[in-house]
Amino acid sequence: MPAFFIENFGCRATDADTSALSGALQRTGLATVAAPALADVVVLNTCTVTHRADAQAREAIRKIHRLNPSARIVVTGCYAQRAPEELAGIDGVAWVVGNSHQSEIPAVVRAMLFGSEPAPSNDFFPLAQLTDDAMSLARGPAKILTGDIFADSIWPFSARGAQAAEGDRTRPIVKIQDGCNSRCSYCVIPLVRGRSQSLPPDDVIREVRSRVLTGAKEIVLSGINLGSYGRDLLPRTTLASLVRRILNQTALEQLRFSSMEPQDITEEFVELIESSDRIAPHFHVPLQSGSDRILRKMHRWYRAAYYAERIRLIRHLLPLAAIGADVIVGFPGETREDFEATAEFVSRLPFTYLHVFSFSPRPGTAAAHLSDPVEPKQIGERARALRSLGEQKAAAFRGSQLGQMLRALTLARSGDDWTESLTGNYLKVKIPGRHPANQWHQVVITG
Repeated sequence: MPAFFIENFGCRATDADTSALSGALQRTGLATVAAPALADVVVLNTCTVTHRADAQAREAIRKIHRLNPSARIVVTGCYAQRAPEELAGIDGVAWVVGNSHQSEIPAVVRAMLFGSEPAPSNDFFPLAQLTDDAMSLARGPAKILTGDIFADSIWPFSARGAQAAEGDRTRPIVKIQDGCNSRCSYCVIPLVRGRSQSLPPDDVIREVRSRVLTGAKEIVLSGINLGSYGRDLLPRTTLASLVRRILNQTALEQLRFSSMEPQDITEEFVELIESSDRIAPHFHVPLQSGSDRILRKMHRWYRAAYYAERIRLIRHLLPLAAIGADVIVGFPGETREDFEATAEFVSRLPFTYLHVFSFSPRPGTAAAHLSDPVEPKQIGERARALRSLGEQKAAAFRGSQLGQMLRALTLARSGDDWTESLTGNYLKVKIPGRHPANQWHQVVITG
């Protein structure tokens, strides 16, 4: 039986796409293997949020081709949508398939392995003739399959209710929204994911029930702009309304959310989370900068004071909640004063962890053309300073949990006498003994 290996780069939404792709490939008759060296086909689902993400994908392609020259490499994801010709020129790449046509990858793979395109199935929705050489923009052996990500006919693959891969039962990600209608000046994601689209509520409920039946105890709801869920649907709905339906109509034991914008952290939404012990008290709220001047240049509509108000609301209603943030350093024109404003802002808010990114100009974005770039050395120094502050915040939060009794879900990682587990407020803890993954334990934090 032909075998495939699939590797994911990037965010939770990409994780959901990868799981759906893996499930679709398995149902077309391929076996999954644990390493690219064992595979007939390798699928790489790429990220393009920074130039480093691009470099990691190119490095992975070259490494896989060296280790397994006979493997056919299919590159998909955001980098494939943004710069397909660039990827098609790398040795070893057989196909580059953009996000716009990701649902056709099972047909692409079968055509490569068996020499003919399979009949359409429920696993994928054909959008193009795979044998039409006109679809290829490449000037080499690799073929390109991509199109207009903003076309009305495009629908996110994993948001079609596509079944996940077998065995994906511990904290599975369910993507309920894709794309973004915002135009932050630094962000390339709307250009490679398209407009905001939501999975209808009935489909979400069906997917959650399916995951619960296969053993999932916690599900992570994800999206590119999760808080915008439902605004494109008729009748229009909201994320809060969907959450209430999940709580009322499914047996899911714990629900968790991926990143949400500050404008979507309303008092109603925080109160909803506070009201149910079936929702993880965990918020990830992108900040990007604590300087109002830089926020304006970033085309972020809020200002620092508004953001701070949202974070304090969370801490007031949920004293034990995890609160994370993304911060970008080195945005063009960021002065020492701007950076110090960000550091001071982060210092006085009750964050429990930080994700710090160095600014990376992305082709096609407004920020790529801004003058007054920050020197790389300064960017590095500022990133290190903020990461150090984030580590201090994380350590203080862990210390504040001493003596707390929390519920934790066991993960796959374990040692001779311990098992790693995750609490609702996003603490990784080691519990005594070796236990199977996906089990709840009551834990007392002792150190």
